[in-house]
Amino acid sequence: MTVCWHELPRASRVACRCAGRSATLQGMITAPTSSLQRHAELRLQPNWVELARADPGTRYLICRGTAHLVQREPTPSIAFLRNDEEAIAAIDASRLTLLGWFRGDRCVLVDLPPELALTPPGTEYQELRPLLPLQAPDEAQLLTYARALLVWRSRQRHCGVCGAPTQPRNAGHVLVCTNPTCQSEFFPRIDPAIIVLVTDGSKALLGRQASWPTGRYSALAGFVEPGESLEEAVAREVEEETGVSIDSARYFASQPWPFPASLMLGFHAHATAGPIKLDGELEDARWFELEELRGSPAVLLPPAHTIARRLLEAWFRSQASG
Repeated sequence: MTVCWHELPRASRVACRCAGRSATLQGMITAPTSSLQRHAELRLQPNWVELARADPGTRYLICRGTAHLVQREPTPSIAFLRNDEEAIAAIDASRLTLLGWFRGDRCVLVDLPPELALTPPGTEYQELRPLLPLQAPDEAQLLTYARALLVWRSRQRHCGVCGAPTQPRNAGHVLVCTNPTCQSEFFPRIDPAIIVLVTDGSKALLGRQASWPTGRYSALAGFVEPGESLEEAVAREVEEETGVSIDSARYFASQPWPFPASLMLGFHAHATAGPIKLDGELEDARWFELEELRGSPAVLLPPAHTIARRLLEAWFRSQASG
């Protein structure tokens, strides 16, 4: 998918070049994994908890705060529990959320109360970020989904309009104000952010933050602001962080990133390589030659499971085929 924003104000306008671009930089539209079916229509069943408790196949994904219960060996994997676990029956329904069906079985998220100890032999609680590169892709997707809901529920315990407590509805996917004169509804929060790999022929513009490991450089990224289109956000973030003005961009793919609630929207963009002017947000930004990124041990690329790495890999392929 090519993004052209000729209708933007002149100061933000970027001319998109649609011809002569490698197919490897086209937007990637892929089918959702077959392991997870959300079945949003079933969230409206008033007796969904009773159905889950009566189903011997129900899998319970157990979480304490934002840490997930996983099997330690041989590699970390989700430690699903079933209805034969006595502690499951004692958990209040308000702490349960219907995630859908995972690998053919009903799957319910459990937000453990602080006082309940539930750590079967061979299991432990781990945070998602270090787990992501170790997980099977479908389990990583499920834990990403679960963490996003956990963070949202923990931050929306009270109504943002009147301050009254909220309570879950729609199988945990809506939080409703308990004040009868208010009854505002709150839905899971998603914060859109763009991430963009800017290139000029065999050169790529990458930046680094001071908190990153030594040598790590990555694509530029930033949140979309209110009243701003994705196209405007791409141009603004690149110019703010590096002083570089892009002249074309192409949508690539997206990645949910629940730290705490982002949806990363990836773009490839073109700009003429030139001087860089940092605004203080980045520790450094540089134009790298292709071979520097492919073979130099001095440059640490983003982890393989991130969209930043996928942007780079797609550009590598386009250069090899072009």
